[in-house]
Amino acid sequence: MSTTCPHHPIAVVGAGLGGLVLARVLQVHGIAAALFDLDPGPAARTQGGMLDIHEDSGQEALRAAGLHEEFRKLVHPGGQALRVLDRHATVRLAEDDDGSGGRPEIDRGDLRELLLGSLTEGTVRWGAKVTGARSMGDGRHEVALADGTAFTTDLLVGADGAWSRIRPLLSPARPAYTGVSFVEADLTEADLRHPESAAVVGGGMLFALGAGRGFLAHRESDGSLHVYAAVEAPEDWLDGIDFGDTEAAKTAVLKEFDGWDESLRSLVADADGALVPRRIHALPVGQRWDRVPGVTLLGDAAHLMSPFAGEGANLALLDGAELALALVAHPADTEAALTAYEDRMFERAERSAAESAQSAALLFRPDAPQGLLDMFATRSD
Repeated sequence: MSTTCPHHPIAVVGAGLGGLVLARVLQVHGIAAALFDLDPGPAARTQGGMLDIHEDSGQEALRAAGLHEEFRKLVHPGGQALRVLDRHATVRLAEDDDGSGGRPEIDRGDLRELLLGSLTEGTVRWGAKVTGARSMGDGRHEVALADGTAFTTDLLVGADGAWSRIRPLLSPARPAYTGVSFVEADLTEADLRHPESAAVVGGGMLFALGAGRGFLAHRESDGSLHVYAAVEAPEDWLDGIDFGDTEAAKTAVLKEFDGWDESLRSLVADADGALVPRRIHALPVGQRWDRVPGVTLLGDAAHLMSPFAGEGANLALLDGAELALALVAHPADTEAALTAYEDRMFERAERSAAESAQSAALLFRPDAPQGLLDMFATRSD
């Protein structure tokens, strides 16, 4: 590689929520960071569904970023409503949005746009796919890009998700299949075009659960419904479904829900557009690494977990903010900053990953949805 490649004091790989918050909080304190993202631009792909942003994690990060008031303006009214049904569509629990704001819902795309818009122009280098990185032996690293160029950095942050290219510098751990697969579906203009499905989901989040199966759905701010058909299945189950033929894919997925109420099956049967397969992976609960000079991880790159505790995005946001604040607090000692950040991150990530794994187990128990109902009852005591 060229010895004249550009140098960035702080380089962040991945312009997801965690990387963006890291860059924003650093900029608030007068520190520049360069972000590198493989997407050709900010609108290259959809950003997923709704996120509930927790008071003690995600919202704390947004306060540190000076964006909490703007965030509140983007919250989906009523989005904290909750419905729990069994496979016969019998309502076992229904809660309205109490307006407390403790876990308000926001569209992931809206939150990402808020963060992107808060950064100095040119902070994100789009179309910069990282293919690997190597230590230069003195805490600095050289990062190779797919276009054949490279750059060096004093501090390298892997914010590049589940299959991080930066993680191997710190850990040999790789995500493993959790035993659950999702098939995602969307129903657009739900109140007008899919009124029965809109009524089943309600104004916020739906859990319709049975043994080893379930429909998880939420209402989005544009009036559509985003649905996850969840199935405990072998890792190769999705390989046997032709997702290029949407009607055939619907039939194959719904075979897993024979005997379920038709109002629930319609969440897939009446979906608009293609279905999207997702295998759910996770890193080992409690994974850690020894301190390696000049490099760290945040978000899914550090602690990928199943989505069943709703912590992934919140932890990524908090990771980004706390890493930035640690660097601000230790301006002349990056290693002290990274040690302080990682100590706190490891502890909370282990708690959340364990909770996520436990939630996955109880959601699809043979007596589902009883496990979820018991959990909510315990929390309300």
